[in-house]
Amino acid sequence: MLEGFANGELFLEERAQGSRRRRIRGKFPYRKRAVLSDGGRTGRPRKEVFEPRAFAYNVTANVDIRLLVGHDFGKPLASRGAGTLDLIDSAEALTFKAEIAPELEEASWVRDFFAGFAAGLIMGISPGFRIPPARVAPDAEVIEEEDPAEGQALIRRIREALLFELSVVTAPAYKEAELEEARSWERSQKPLAPPTHLARWRL
Repeated sequence: MLEGFANGELFLEERAQGSRRRRIRGKFPYRKRAVLSDGGRTGRPRKEVFEPRAFAYNVTANVDIRLLVGHDFGKPLASRGAGTLDLIDSAEALTFKAEIAPELEEASWVRDFFAGFAAGLIMGISPGFRIPPARVAPDAEVIEEEDPAEGQALIRRIREALLFELSVVTAPAYKEAELEEARSWERSQKPLAPPTHLARWRL
């Protein structure tokens, strides 16, 4: 599974009157470029951007998407299946609203999250996703040249992605080692090669 980040917004709401549940809301904006690599000494910068409604397939299919701490499925905060996570997809952003069940309040990762949020250290939103296979979505991703007036980067434009989780994270950046193994960075002059085992589509 791939992980991404794009200057998301995260908010914590107080418990509603008479409710034992805390609420979290946030959004992952579309059409915002993220710098994956500056290219080092000899390479070219690499950037990535999600097109509007890139996550629409799993969102509209009502897949059991989860809200996690740091992409760790052992540290859940909420999920669609549990009825504690709502997703709203628009042309501007993927927005979510989550409730923390009272039964989770004393879990160590939940306490750590609230402490990190209060300290201003956990403020990022990062999606965990896979690119569907080319036979299903041949134009799911393309690699383009950046406008020379803006720079010399290669830009990976994601049009379709299978979203499985959203995570609250401390570091607003991609994990480059994982991305380097999973992503092709050749320009899209011909159909892209099928995704590697890290980006394979699974039902």
